Amino acid sequence: MTTTEAPAALPREDDPFRQRGRKVLVVLVWISALLGAAGAIFLASTSGSVTGASLAVVYALVPLPVALAMYWWLDRVEPEPFRYKAAAFVWGAVIAVAIALPMEIGMSRLGMSEDWLIAFGAPVAEEFAKGLFVVLTLVRLRRIIDGVLDGLIVSGLVALGFAAMENVGYYAASYLGFDEVPYSGTEMATATFVVRGLFSPFAHPLFASAIGIAVGLSVSRTSRAQRWGLVALGYLVSVGLHALWNGSIVIGGGVGFLLAYVVLACLLLGLGITAVVLRMRQFDVMVRSLGDMARRGWLHPAEVPWLVRFGRRRQARIFAAGYGPIAVEAVDRYQQLATEVAFLHDAVMTGRAKPEGPDRTYALLDRMWHLRPFLRFPPALPPGSR
Repeated sequence: MTTTEAPAALPREDDPFRQRGRKVLVVLVWISALLGAAGAIFLASTSGSVTGASLAVVYALVPLPVALAMYWWLDRVEPEPFRYKAAAFVWGAVIAVAIALPMEIGMSRLGMSEDWLIAFGAPVAEEFAKGLFVVLTLVRLRRIIDGVLDGLIVSGLVALGFAAMENVGYYAASYLGFDEVPYSGTEMATATFVVRGLFSPFAHPLFASAIGIAVGLSVSRTSRAQRWGLVALGYLVSVGLHALWNGSIVIGGGVGFLLAYVVLACLLLGLGITAVVLRMRQFDVMVRSLGDMARRGWLHPAEVPWLVRFGRRRQARIFAAGYGPIAVEAVDRYQQLATEVAFLHDAVMTGRAKPEGPDRTYALLDRMWHLRPFLRFPPALPPGSR
């Protein structure tokens, strides 16, 4: 922390460990998103009218802002790049649907009855298609998933994308009506929206959470057999949860559906509480890790309180604003780098180092060091402040 006038411009940041193919990923996400939008319009148009198509799209979009905001909130402490979160959602909405649909059609053509397809075939195909992205992330982008919370976030975003596209089809079909139900049009589409969009918007994220948890647990395993055994178990649990939901309707009727709904709602509540607890524990990880880094002389102990809690971080940026926009940007960058370094360092110290973790830690510390002449932190807080 300095009191002299800050330099006029921040140094350029070069990340020698930057993941390759970032631009390709962005392009693929945009292309897939456009294809997905076209697919959604096509599905909506099967309702046979402009009103039905509009209702199908609008009803599918209504739950998304709240649901996505929840996952963004869970990811706020150690945020992953937007492009990866967007890729997860688009995979669910486009690629997973493109994988699952032919699988289900194939099962039907092989002679699987409609009831078995709903109760068993669809869970097998859809959980495979959704879980594939989480597994590919584990294999190709190990830096993205640190543990259970990251696994829940990635799998949840994939599932939200899948549910949104699936709902477009359901709402369009319900607008046309079903042979078993003497209703159709806006009334039937709205009733379907109440059941799927309001009472069970997190059904698919709950099913997919099992493989997300499994992948999150697998990153800390050194044995390849243990890692893939956990992934396989997670997939089977995902299929089981999905089959419980679908099968309750086919086999148990109304009573079976209500019982399954209560069971899955309790599981969802427990999952939500677990996710919130894991998010809060991330602050403890940062305090522990940054404190150790300060004892090693990697940063000043007085900086730690301004790098952890969101309220303190905001206070630090407000204070830096008195020295101009360069100081604000420097403090903001420093806080972001400190967050990433804190989790990298903690992983090394607890024996869960990511690929190139120590080397990346030192590279990020070097970038933090080059920002120090630009920093303007508030006066030091009393000892023990967090």
